Amino acid sequence: MEKLDHDWITQGIVDFEYKKYVLLAYLQRVKARFDGKCLYPFIADLHFHYQNLLHIKQSKTLLYEDFPQKITRADFEKLQFTYQKLVQDDVLMEEIESILTYAQAQMAPVLEKGKELHQHVEEALEIFPVGLNALYNQEGYVLIDNAAHSVQVYRYQVSLFQGAQDTFRGLHTTFIEEVRRSISRTYEQIKAQLVRQFTDMPHPATYVIRARHPYPYEETIFPMAKRLLVRYVSVRA
Repeated sequence: MEKLDHDWITQGIVDFEYKKYVLLAYLQRVKARFDGKCLYPFIADLHFHYQNLLHIKQSKTLLYEDFPQKITRADFEKLQFTYQKLVQDDVLMEEIESILTYAQAQMAPVLEKGKELHQHVEEALEIFPVGLNALYNQEGYVLIDNAAHSVQVYRYQVSLFQGAQDTFRGLHTTFIEEVRRSISRTYEQIKAQLVRQFTDMPHPATYVIRARHPYPYEETIFPMAKRLLVRYVSVRA
């Protein structure tokens, strides 16, 4: 059981021993992923469920903001209605309170493990421009080097979108190719080849994100590199 359903607390049988089994199976899989240095999407999913537990305990409602896009407002409204019916049943609410307390105690150390891994990976990544800094950096190329002489080359574009209370930056990437870095194939030479190949960007912003230690690429390096790139270009926009 790699992911918990968003309504795992009220879904099916509301029984402490059963929910304990469901939760521990989920946490065992997440811990195994963290042990394998895999961060995403596991840390985001666990963080949502942990925050949801706190929110339920504090306000007796269910949270859906910041949950992965699969959950819809209709899902939430149905879930909230189910929960409101359960609130009226003292026996069920006592069982749910036991589940919440147990789940919070079990999730907290696993989430902390994920946060520590996140910090270690963040500290292991460095970003720097290839050549001179471009005047326009909201679009360009990023070369992701996972400490194995293999460089993943992407075209990127930063876009702005308006949320309910704030403006957010999103990042769209398009994979171009994988190349082997060597003495005869430097970052500068890779950039020069990109300029020759794609003439619509004659002076592109180009950045290298390099990992000092090897980590799983798809689950850790790539998502962390995208976050780092957005932060980096945002403060230099």
